[in-house]
Amino acid sequence: MLDVEGLDALLVTSRSNIRYLTGFSGSAGVAVATRGTVLLVTDFRYDEQARQQSGAVARVEIEGTSVWDRLFKELGAGVSGLGPGGSIGFEAHTISVKDAERFSSGPGAAWRWKAAGELVEKLRVRKDAGEVAAIRAAATLATGALRDALATVGPGQTELEIAGMLEGALRRHGSEAHPFATIVASGPRSALPHAHTSTRTVAAGEWLLLDFGAVVDGYCADVTRTVVVGARADESQRALYGLVQEAQRRAREGVRAGMSGRDADALARDLIEARGFGAAFGHSTGHGLGLEVHEAPRLARTAAEPLPEGAVVTIEPGVYVAGRGGVRIEDDVHLSAEGPVLLTDGCTDLVELV
Repeated sequence: MLDVEGLDALLVTSRSNIRYLTGFSGSAGVAVATRGTVLLVTDFRYDEQARQQSGAVARVEIEGTSVWDRLFKELGAGVSGLGPGGSIGFEAHTISVKDAERFSSGPGAAWRWKAAGELVEKLRVRKDAGEVAAIRAAATLATGALRDALATVGPGQTELEIAGMLEGALRRHGSEAHPFATIVASGPRSALPHAHTSTRTVAAGEWLLLDFGAVVDGYCADVTRTVVVGARADESQRALYGLVQEAQRRAREGVRAGMSGRDADALARDLIEARGFGAAFGHSTGHGLGLEVHEAPRLARTAAEPLPEGAVVTIEPGVYVAGRGGVRIEDDVHLSAEGPVLLTDGCTDLVELV
């Protein structure tokens, strides 16, 4: 990786990338990867944690004041043969302007700095067996929590109340965190693809869309289900739900490593467009999943690159009708050499909470 980019080392500041390379899950620190070693510098709050999580794969240095000062000190001492004048790449997509200014003045000026592409992210796309197992565990946990929460949902509750019940169930089932703000949207608000959960009260016969996640060993699951609350679905609701369900199943069963992200997106989009709802499906069919809930690759009309073998992706088509509501269904899929492997439960039949 470094040879291809003409670098002697890579400065890593993305928290997810630091975790991927070292196992360190703390909120403060920087890492430098050379051809032979990895250096992790963090502060006194993470002394024991960093040594436990990263000591086997990285040299851990603890700094009581500035991790940057300690970083430059270690580099100046010739970490892994990298003395002053070496070429160091940095993650331009994650570093702040203030921190980047350290490269051109003071101790940092002793090295040649180069904005690098998303080098670690490219490694993270292909998941190994342990990573897939963590995502599967998070997905199992998430869908189990959903079943618990739906057993208590009914008309008269607010979206915030329902989100609280779901998030509580996620924690009880063992989720380490909520990888994003839980979306609970009801009635006409379900037509907002990324609605903010509100104080709106859910009425009988309305759509209830729930988009939520779980985390196990740092890896995320991402699930969306849409149900009808307090009544049987009417004919128009069944038709809309059936369309999204068919499109979602077609995509999750047809997606393959090696096909372009554009062709994967079309597995769901072509059907929705053929039924006259193309304009009501404005987002992509899916995205990569791992240490972050949104990462490479993308399943979108603009994604010409092939989907890598080993990636984990979401399949989440949706149709949103302003004033009436919307339906989105989302599952997580591993793109194995043998074909798509469903990591979530795939239970997408229409649920009516009556």
